[in-house]
Amino acid sequence: MKQAIFKNVARTRRARLAQLGARAQSGFTLIEMLVVLAIIGMIVGLVGPRVLNYLSDAKVKTAQIQIENIASSLDLFYLDTGRYPSTDEGLGALMQRPHDANAWNGPYLKSNSLPKDPWGHPYIYRAPGQNGPYDIGSVGPEGHEGGRVSVTRNRDAPAH
Repeated sequence: MKQAIFKNVARTRRARLAQLGARAQSGFTLIEMLVVLAIIGMIVGLVGPRVLNYLSDAKVKTAQIQIENIASSLDLFYLDTGRYPSTDEGLGALMQRPHDANAWNGPYLKSNSLPKDPWGHPYIYRAPGQNGPYDIGSVGPEGHEGGRVSVTRNRDAPAH
Protein backbone atom coordinates (compact mmCIF):
# COMPACT_ATOMS: atom_id res chain seq x y z
CA MET A 1 0.00 0.00 0.00
CA LYS A 2 2.85 2.32 0.83
CA GLN A 3 4.33 1.62 -2.55
CA ALA A 4 1.09 2.57 -4.30
CA ILE A 5 0.95 5.85 -2.39
CA PHE A 6 4.56 6.62 -3.26
CA LYS A 7 3.87 5.84 -6.93
CA ASN A 8 0.85 8.20 -6.93
CA VAL A 9 2.87 10.97 -5.24
CA ALA A 10 5.73 10.48 -7.68
CA ARG A 11 3.32 10.60 -10.67
CA THR A 12 1.67 13.71 -9.30
CA ARG A 13 5.04 15.41 -8.80
CA ARG A 14 6.20 14.51 -12.28
CA ALA A 15 2.93 15.83 -13.76
CA ARG A 16 3.25 19.10 -11.84
CA LEU A 17 6.89 19.56 -12.83
CA ALA A 18 5.96 18.93 -16.46
CA GLN A 19 3.18 21.57 -16.23
CA LEU A 20 5.50 24.07 -14.58
CA GLY A 21 8.19 23.46 -17.19
CA ALA A 22 5.72 23.97 -20.02
CA ARG A 23 4.43 27.21 -18.48
CA ALA A 24 7.91 28.55 -17.84
CA GLN A 25 8.92 28.04 -21.47
CA SER A 26 5.69 29.34 -23.04
CA GLY A 27 6.23 33.08 -22.25
CA PHE A 28 8.73 35.77 -23.30
CA THR A 29 11.37 37.19 -21.06
CA LEU A 30 11.61 40.89 -20.31
CA ILE A 31 14.85 41.16 -22.28
CA GLU A 32 13.23 39.58 -25.37
CA MET A 33 10.35 42.05 -25.13
CA LEU A 34 12.73 45.02 -24.78
CA VAL A 35 14.76 43.91 -27.81
CA VAL A 36 11.61 43.62 -29.93
CA LEU A 37 10.40 47.05 -28.77
CA ALA A 38 13.79 48.59 -29.55
CA ILE A 39 13.72 47.13 -33.08
CA ILE A 40 10.17 48.40 -33.67
CA GLY A 41 11.20 51.82 -32.35
CA MET A 42 14.14 51.99 -34.77
CA ILE A 43 11.94 51.00 -37.71
CA VAL A 44 9.35 53.66 -36.83
CA GLY A 45 12.11 56.23 -36.38
CA LEU A 46 13.47 55.53 -39.85
CA VAL A 47 10.22 55.07 -41.76
CA GLY A 48 7.98 57.63 -39.99
CA PRO A 49 9.56 60.82 -41.39
CA ARG A 50 9.42 59.45 -44.93
CA VAL A 51 5.73 58.64 -44.61
CA LEU A 52 4.98 62.13 -43.30
CA ASN A 53 6.99 63.65 -46.16
CA TYR A 54 4.96 61.65 -48.68
CA LEU A 55 1.77 62.89 -47.05
CA SER A 56 2.76 66.56 -47.38
CA ASP A 57 3.85 66.00 -51.01
CA ALA A 58 0.50 64.35 -51.72
CA LYS A 59 -1.37 67.39 -50.38
CA VAL A 60 0.61 69.73 -52.64
CA LYS A 61 -0.10 67.50 -55.66
CA THR A 62 -3.79 67.38 -54.72
CA ALA A 63 -3.88 71.19 -54.60
CA GLN A 64 -2.21 71.38 -58.03
CA ILE A 65 -4.77 68.98 -59.52
CA GLN A 66 -7.70 70.90 -58.00
CA ILE A 67 -6.28 74.18 -59.32
CA GLU A 68 -5.99 72.68 -62.80
CA ASN A 69 -9.65 71.55 -62.61
CA ILE A 70 -10.74 75.03 -61.52
CA ALA A 71 -8.67 76.55 -64.35
CA SER A 72 -10.43 74.27 -66.86
CA SER A 73 -13.79 75.39 -65.47
CA LEU A 74 -12.72 79.03 -65.78
CA ASP A 75 -11.80 78.42 -69.42
CA LEU A 76 -15.27 76.97 -70.06
CA PHE A 77 -16.81 80.02 -68.35
CA TYR A 78 -14.73 82.22 -70.67
CA LEU A 79 -15.86 80.33 -73.77
CA ASP A 80 -19.51 80.76 -72.81
CA THR A 81 -19.48 84.35 -71.54
CA GLY A 82 -16.49 85.89 -73.33
CA ARG A 83 -14.84 86.92 -70.06
CA TYR A 84 -13.40 85.52 -66.86
CA PRO A 85 -15.15 86.13 -63.54
CA SER A 86 -14.02 89.29 -61.78
CA THR A 87 -12.25 89.15 -58.43
CA ASP A 88 -15.46 90.35 -56.78
CA GLU A 89 -17.51 87.57 -58.38
CA GLY A 90 -14.78 85.09 -57.46
CA LEU A 91 -14.95 81.38 -58.07
CA GLY A 92 -18.59 81.46 -56.99
CA ALA A 93 -19.38 82.55 -60.55
CA LEU A 94 -18.60 78.99 -61.60
CA MET A 95 -21.44 77.73 -59.43
CA GLN A 96 -24.08 80.50 -59.69
CA ARG A 97 -24.86 82.73 -62.65
CA PRO A 98 -23.51 86.27 -62.30
CA HIS A 99 -26.16 88.94 -62.94
CA ASP A 100 -24.53 90.16 -66.18
CA ALA A 101 -23.62 86.76 -67.70
CA ASN A 102 -26.27 86.05 -70.33
CA ALA A 103 -24.66 83.01 -71.99
CA TRP A 104 -23.76 81.28 -68.72
CA ASN A 105 -24.13 77.47 -69.09
CA GLY A 106 -23.04 76.42 -65.62
CA PRO A 107 -22.51 75.23 -63.07
CA TYR A 108 -19.01 74.54 -64.31
CA LEU A 109 -17.86 72.46 -61.34
CA LYS A 110 -19.29 69.00 -60.68
CA SER A 111 -19.50 69.41 -56.91
CA ASN A 112 -22.30 71.31 -55.21
CA SER A 113 -19.85 73.66 -53.52
CA LEU A 114 -16.49 75.22 -54.21
CA PRO A 115 -13.63 72.91 -53.31
CA LYS A 116 -11.28 73.82 -50.47
CA ASP A 117 -7.57 73.18 -50.62
CA PRO A 118 -6.21 70.05 -48.87
CA TRP A 119 -5.54 72.13 -45.73
CA GLY A 120 -9.18 73.27 -45.51
CA HIS A 121 -8.73 76.85 -46.78
CA PRO A 122 -10.59 78.40 -49.73
CA TYR A 123 -8.66 78.93 -52.93
CA ILE A 124 -7.57 82.47 -53.77
CA TYR A 125 -8.78 83.89 -57.09
CA ARG A 126 -7.75 87.20 -58.65
CA ALA A 127 -8.70 88.65 -62.01
CA PRO A 128 -6.79 90.14 -63.64
CA GLY A 129 -3.76 88.21 -62.45
CA GLN A 130 -0.14 89.27 -62.24
CA ASN A 131 0.92 87.43 -65.41
CA GLY A 132 -2.36 86.77 -67.15
CA PRO A 133 -6.11 87.15 -67.00
CA TYR A 134 -6.38 85.38 -63.63
CA ASP A 135 -4.42 83.81 -60.77
CA ILE A 136 -5.59 80.87 -58.64
CA GLY A 137 -3.69 79.90 -55.53
CA SER A 138 -3.66 78.04 -52.26
CA VAL A 139 -2.31 79.48 -49.03
CA GLY A 140 -0.94 76.11 -47.94
CA PRO A 141 -0.90 74.69 -44.42
CA GLU A 142 -0.03 77.98 -42.70
CA GLY A 143 -3.20 79.69 -43.90
CA HIS A 144 -1.64 82.89 -45.24
CA GLU A 145 -0.11 83.91 -48.56
CA GLY A 146 3.63 83.53 -48.88
CA GLY A 147 3.69 80.58 -46.52
CA ARG A 148 6.00 77.61 -46.68
CA VAL A 149 3.85 75.82 -49.28
CA SER A 150 2.29 77.97 -51.96
CA VAL A 151 0.62 76.58 -55.07
CA THR A 152 -0.46 79.07 -57.70
CA ARG A 153 -1.41 79.03 -61.35
CA ASN A 154 -2.08 81.81 -63.75
CA ARG A 155 -3.63 81.48 -67.17
CA ASP A 156 -0.50 81.96 -69.25
CA ALA A 157 2.05 80.22 -67.05
CA PRO A 158 2.42 76.49 -66.39
CA ALA A 159 1.54 75.15 -62.96
CA HIS A 160 4.31 75.11 -60.32
